[in-house]
Amino acid sequence: MVYDVIIVGGSYAGMSAGLQLARARRKVLVIDAGQRRNRFAATSHGFLSQDGQPPELIAAEGRGQLMEYPTVTWVQDTAVDATQRQDGFVVQTRCNGGFNAKRLILATGVVDELPEVEGLKERWGKHVFHCPYCHGYELDQGRIGVLATSPLAMHHAMLLPDWGTTTLFTNGVFVPDAEQQAQLERRGVHIESQAVRRIVGERADMELADGRVIALDGIFTLSRTRMASPLAEQLGCEFVEGPTGPYLLTNETRQTTVPGVFACGDANLAGGSVALAVGEGVRAGVGAHFSMIFS
Repeated sequence: MVYDVIIVGGSYAGMSAGLQLARARRKVLVIDAGQRRNRFAATSHGFLSQDGQPPELIAAEGRGQLMEYPTVTWVQDTAVDATQRQDGFVVQTRCNGGFNAKRLILATGVVDELPEVEGLKERWGKHVFHCPYCHGYELDQGRIGVLATSPLAMHHAMLLPDWGTTTLFTNGVFVPDAEQQAQLERRGVHIESQAVRRIVGERADMELADGRVIALDGIFTLSRTRMASPLAEQLGCEFVEGPTGPYLLTNETRQTTVPGVFACGDANLAGGSVALAVGEGVRAGVGAHFSMIFS
């Protein structure tokens, strides 16, 4: 069987792309490994009509709605290889063999490479976050730490006073210059230059190298991201180096530099959220459909 479109990645962007194609009565295959990026978070925020819902419930509801369409097939598996042929694409999976399609949508997402700080990994998505718009409000204007991993910590530190009393922990990787210090002072940000030893406590208290422990209600930091799947590189898609890692170069229809291959979600955004992923999925799904008609 040849599908119209194979979507690799069944999280929010992939399902959103699939919904557009299903409503056009196209034959769609979703291949999903079940590794949503926000699986560590208890709740999701900022997505109209779903604000405060557990991510797994949003995903389950989306999948249930998508699978109501008879032209959609779902395979729970990992896509390990993709090749382009004259008449389309072949995607090989780990357990279910190969599948053929005219078009390919990569909604494969990214993996967060977290700072090597003791106590951080187990608090990721619970008391340590990357997106103020997703998790800042729930800290209830409390005590917020910014753990620097690069000069981009300046961006976080300037934003976060809108959500609470903010301390920037430079941790030896970022030293604000005089102008930046003045900007931070105007925003009421305290700068802590002592190295961070570890994160402790029920929430996310910062233990410093000099033995002090600074109580916090939450910490924001920037992870480094990498592609969660090798498929884009195998196909020869071009990447853009973003502020925290590479992402796929796409045009306004979300087609990559390889004709017939589209991308959506965190794989082609420098930063992301559930709401952005859903919107980008719409663009990729519509773009793939257009390409089968107008190319």
